[in-house]
Amino acid sequence: MAFLRSLSLSALPVLLLLLIHGAHSFYLPGVAPQDFQKGDQLQVKVNKLTSTKTQLPYTYYSLPYCRPQKIQDSAENLGEVLRGDRIENSLYVFKMREPQMCNVVCKLKLDAKAAKEFKEKINDEYRVNMILDNLPLVVPIKRTDQEDSYVYQLGYHVGLKGLYSGVKEEKFFIHNHLSFTVKYHKDAVTESARIVGFEVKPFSVKHEYDGKWDEKTRLTTCDPHAKQTVVNSNTPQEVEENKEIIFTYDVDFQESDVKWASRWDAYLLMNDDQIHWFSIVNSLMIVLFLSGMVAMIMLRTLYRDISKYNELETQEEAQEETGWKLVHGDVFRPPNNSDLLCVYVGTGVQFFGMILVTMMFAVLGFLSPSNRGGLMTAMLLLWVFMGIFAGYASTRLYKMFKGTEWKKMALRTAVVFPGIVSVVFFVLNALIWGEKSSGAVPFGTMFALIFLWFGISVPLVFVGSYVGFKKPAIENPVKTNKIPRQIPEQACFTTSLDSSFWSSSS
Repeated sequence: MAFLRSLSLSALPVLLLLLIHGAHSFYLPGVAPQDFQKGDQLQVKVNKLTSTKTQLPYTYYSLPYCRPQKIQDSAENLGEVLRGDRIENSLYVFKMREPQMCNVVCKLKLDAKAAKEFKEKINDEYRVNMILDNLPLVVPIKRTDQEDSYVYQLGYHVGLKGLYSGVKEEKFFIHNHLSFTVKYHKDAVTESARIVGFEVKPFSVKHEYDGKWDEKTRLTTCDPHAKQTVVNSNTPQEVEENKEIIFTYDVDFQESDVKWASRWDAYLLMNDDQIHWFSIVNSLMIVLFLSGMVAMIMLRTLYRDISKYNELETQEEAQEETGWKLVHGDVFRPPNNSDLLCVYVGTGVQFFGMILVTMMFAVLGFLSPSNRGGLMTAMLLLWVFMGIFAGYASTRLYKMFKGTEWKKMALRTAVVFPGIVSVVFFVLNALIWGEKSSGAVPFGTMFALIFLWFGISVPLVFVGSYVGFKKPAIENPVKTNKIPRQIPEQACFTTSLDSSFWSSSS
């Protein structure tokens, strides 16, 4: 037997090696790399307009930008819709590893309404978001404290505000020329390439041309034949009624040492305007300070009571309940609004389970940032399926409080918290819909959310409640002292003295 045991232990590493050798790697759905050959068409997609000032997203074509003949929406998951993402096609089309210069997208003449819309978005600091090969567009900004180091900003601003020299009136200028840079990692064997970076430098240029405008018109401010490119915004394009705006772009391709698996590193390290670090640190310090004060008070009180218990000498003194011993009768006594407490406990278990499983999936790499909306979709589905644990936890506590109507408790657990959130959600969604924002949830998505709630979450809560109620209840682990606590004579004397005093006074 010992020989067989040693033989099996020695064969185990060999078996593991064979299994590893025969294993096949795989990519998560939606994040597999795509190889491009030279000359392959690259379609740039446009996403929502975002602003840290208003927090209301809008679709790209809510502004009168250059439009294709047919606008096609890309399929979005539930998380993308709830985030307000609206991914659509555009007129920006590249060819892999073929630089282009001064490509004209279109020419627009602004009316009063279009000029007003552009000015509003510029004043609210809105940014344009684009996507190429599932990579979001970023603007590189050179750091002043470090050489050859950049931080990245998601999307480019619609425009900017400024003043002409000698004029006090503030003007609005639009970014109508985009200088794209596509970074790729080349395979030395197959000559194919994978996109690892998508950057842009926006400029505001008042384009000029000679003669009458047609499809073959050559610009004098940006001419690929004369090798004249846009490198600054010294002559910006003003946004005013009856002004002509010509939208153009350049595209350059740069080979990069960054591999496809590491192309998201730069995005994960970028600065985010919506993260308020000072407020976070301030809140953490306050929580730690208050927690320390409460812990010190508790420790001093417990230490004093424990010292008093250790000094007891006689049996009568040991039987008398003082200090923290007086609390044992209230610990397992059903509190006021015990049903509501059970609902809160079940909802807390549901939250904790959702967060725990989400963190596990994130650590294992299933929630990649390349899968837009994946985090919100995962959290929403996990919340629904964690309803079984919410029903179990709330009903177990309800049964310990000698409750008998477990169905009512299950219904409250399934409805109270999601109902409050739903009411707030529908009110906010109506307000956002009134602003014509892309953040407003469509009716189809709202119906899907209601189905997840009543079709999946509520039945799971009832299943968990049934299991929790049928399981035997937990006995009270604290046994009360049957010897009645004697009242000290001094206390009795004081009580009688007080009664006689009040009787004589009356």
